[in-house]
Amino acid sequence: MTPGGVTGHQQEHPGFEHRMTPPADCGEESYRGSGRLAGKVALITGGDSGIGRAVAIAFAREGADVAFGHLPAEEADGKEVERLVGEAGRTAVRLPGDLTDPQACRDLVARTVEAFGRIDVLVNNAAFQMVRARLEDVPDEEWDRTVATNLDALFHVTKAALPHMGPGGSIVNTTSVNSDNPPPGLIAYDATKAGIANFTAALARQYGDRGIRANSVAPGPIWTPLIPATMPAEDVAGFGQDTPLGRPGQPVELAPVYVMLASDEASYVSGARIAVTGGTPIL
Repeated sequence: MTPGGVTGHQQEHPGFEHRMTPPADCGEESYRGSGRLAGKVALITGGDSGIGRAVAIAFAREGADVAFGHLPAEEADGKEVERLVGEAGRTAVRLPGDLTDPQACRDLVARTVEAFGRIDVLVNNAAFQMVRARLEDVPDEEWDRTVATNLDALFHVTKAALPHMGPGGSIVNTTSVNSDNPPPGLIAYDATKAGIANFTAALARQYGDRGIRANSVAPGPIWTPLIPATMPAEDVAGFGQDTPLGRPGQPVELAPVYVMLASDEASYVSGARIAVTGGTPIL
């Protein structure tokens, strides 16, 4: 674990796991499974790096087959996750595509169902952000891209997946501590993450009668490729130091929460929002 801030090299967006300095811990060497998701089929968006990568590794080591999406440019990271899932003895289906296109969202689900016949766990995790000092500095197309990636894709993927989910199904959406404590430089991202929290709460109420649960995870500052690829160097240098624990989190530190919410052990957990923030409270 990184004891304080990080001083890694900057990257161009989208950012790549294999170029992280210092490397992030996604559980490649540390996560040990115990069969908690045995026999399940999971679909994860943004599964090549960061939180999504950690979740894919954990799910596979807990016994789930894993389909995961990533941007075409992230092929190298995607192939590494594919390898890690396979080494866990599970089937991996790697699905490159740009989820700002609604048809790509529907295709992601269709190809998962073609491979496995159903979806037991859906993790909506893909995200985009960019730091801008003022609202006037946010280009229109960047606002549109943020909303399309973080919120519109959530809608399109979930809508397409629901007909293929049965009783016991679990939807886990990645929101953020930013939805409660919005930093001014991430105004577009903040707004989408607040939307995801509300979307998830409503979804839990809509689909409880079908036995489908919906929950969200609210990460705090987590050391992922999105950080050096979207934040100024001075912000990266102090990243996570203002949390009560005094450091950024590692992706692997979120994986057990996603596993719990995906598992049958959480059969009465729906409509919840779980903070993994290093001590910063959420409402």
